[in-house]
Amino acid sequence: MIKAVLVDDEPLARSMVAEYLESYPQVEVVAECNDGFEGAKAIMQYQPDIVFLDIQMPKINGFEMLEIIDRQPAVVFTTAFDEYAIRAFEQHAVDYLLKPITKARFDRAMAKFLDAQQMEAGKENTRKFLDNVHQTPGKLERVVVKTGTKIKIVPTGSIIYLEADDDYVKIHTDDGTFLKNKTMASFEEQLDSTHFVRVHRSFIVKIDHIVRLEPLEKDGYVAILSDGKRVNVSKNGYTRLKQILGM
Repeated sequence: MIKAVLVDDEPLARSMVAEYLESYPQVEVVAECNDGFEGAKAIMQYQPDIVFLDIQMPKINGFEMLEIIDRQPAVVFTTAFDEYAIRAFEQHAVDYLLKPITKARFDRAMAKFLDAQQMEAGKENTRKFLDNVHQTPGKLERVVVKTGTKIKIVPTGSIIYLEADDDYVKIHTDDGTFLKNKTMASFEEQLDSTHFVRVHRSFIVKIDHIVRLEPLEKDGYVAILSDGKRVNVSKNGYTRLKQILGM
């Protein structure tokens, strides 16, 4: 039996997908969720094979929800997004259904998913899609993280600095430190460059938390932050800082 989870804040949209799935006796809907918090919990509990996921939802959106899932399912997005987003879906072979969803288009998505080769590929496609899709550059306003079984929204305004940690990024904030499975390059692109600067390959710092710079060996510097942390500043990082601060 193929397990499916439906995540959409519109009850009518969920009921339509559930109705269309009645044509597929091999698929069992194990959970219907009204928002991303419920969806994340249901996915972690049931480990579904496929998720029908809305993008624009209250609390956390569909992309943010997927980012906190450890084992990615195959995903069919149900969306009213514009052409730019649709091109991103197509580029990474992630299927999507534009609302209002017709039965014929739904059946094409299911035929694609039920193909034996596509069922496993769909999960990998979801991960690749998440690694490459970005919000508008420089406009990241919050980061959704998982702490144990809880989900926390971290406003970017509370971030002091970010630190590379193998496959994760440590987010140091006024309220503690959190881990996010995301790249430093992704954060560098999405954070507002007038407030955050990458001072080293392993560090991105919020500019107003820099208390002072001290020389460190030849052509090197260390930034002293408001929380007392000493962060290495590379030669390129120092050049970026000088440009931003008008030094």
